[in-house]
Amino acid sequence: MHDAADQTDGAGAGAVPGRRGAGELEAVVLEVLQHSGSALSPGEVRERIGGDLAYTTVVTILSRLHAKGVLNRGKAGRSYRYTPVADSPGLAARRMARVLDEESDREAVLSRFVSVLSESDEELLRKMLGEGG
Repeated sequence: MHDAADQTDGAGAGAVPGRRGAGELEAVVLEVLQHSGSALSPGEVRERIGGDLAYTTVVTILSRLHAKGVLNRGKAGRSYRYTPVADSPGLAARRMARVLDEESDREAVLSRFVSVLSESDEELLRKMLGEGG
């Protein structure tokens, strides 16, 4: 039996005796791809993650991330090679845009968003908008 601390230990080889959640694995895979500097195959991703993660698990995670629009993939022989569509800030911006797209009253959502920002974030946003507009 594993306690909660065992399941949240690092992502290195053998560091997590319990099962990791899909979201945690997706984050680890995405981080590996973002730091790779080039497209990787599922086998290369698996090697860089380390541990005893099954090849099929890595393929499933990569396929899910591709379906979510987070990864690009290109055919390389009989398999695919994957790259992120954007860096971490770019992916966060895409998520924010998707949330905004789901709402009918964009003005109300944006207004409420600005109202919950810290003073420094609001100042930064206003500065950025002033430079672009």
